[in-house]
Amino acid sequence: MPDHAKIYLEEAEKYARLIASQPPLDGVIEEIRPFEGLDIVDIGAGTGRLSAVLAPRAKSLVALDASQAMLNETARQLSEAKLSNWRTEVADHRRLPLEDGCADLVVAGWSVCYLASADAPDWEDNLRIVMSELKRIVRSKGTIILFETMGTGVETPAPPDFLLPYYAQLANLYGFAHRWIRTDYLFESTKEAEEMTRFFFGDELGDRVAREELLRVPECGGVWWLMRIDPERFLHGICDSKR
Repeated sequence: MPDHAKIYLEEAEKYARLIASQPPLDGVIEEIRPFEGLDIVDIGAGTGRLSAVLAPRAKSLVALDASQAMLNETARQLSEAKLSNWRTEVADHRRLPLEDGCADLVVAGWSVCYLASADAPDWEDNLRIVMSELKRIVRSKGTIILFETMGTGVETPAPPDFLLPYYAQLANLYGFAHRWIRTDYLFESTKEAEEMTRFFFGDELGDRVAREELLRVPECGGVWWLMRIDPERFLHGICDSKR
């Protein structure tokens, strides 16, 4: 399996090319929480998958990530769009460098999982701390939206076993509503499809893409959201979620 931490630090531009082959997610977010004129925080912003589609309509946007290389790519996109309502900063999800109650909307795309997967040390403590930080920065009637994988190379959800306990806690302990969506990759050539899937997902999927000459690589994503947060109950993992 490729080393994702190394990719995020050293191959941000290539990762951005991979993500660019997926559909934008602003419509999914809009269905949950219309975001025109909101103060938005994107944690684990990566190369700007979410920031790039949210910033043009946001009042303000802060993009946070553990990798400066990834944030440089986000900054490039936002600068090229001639936007001035944003900033980036390197940060750990467990220690967000933001003031209390600064966001109407917090989004996180495919990032909390690295701290909360069952094979990560102290994953439950990590998740509790991340949830506490999200509670701290989001306003009392704000919204949190998390995107995570439900399986790559599959037509219907088949999430990795090591993420199931995390997903269960989001729903059962922290009160998130959830559904799944398709986030397929669409490439211009089978050569590109093989190269990019092998780069990020490894040889098993890369071999399949080459063998089947795929242009479209199916993927399922999960969306979890929490609205109308009661701060005291959220802190203790018992959330009042309006669905």
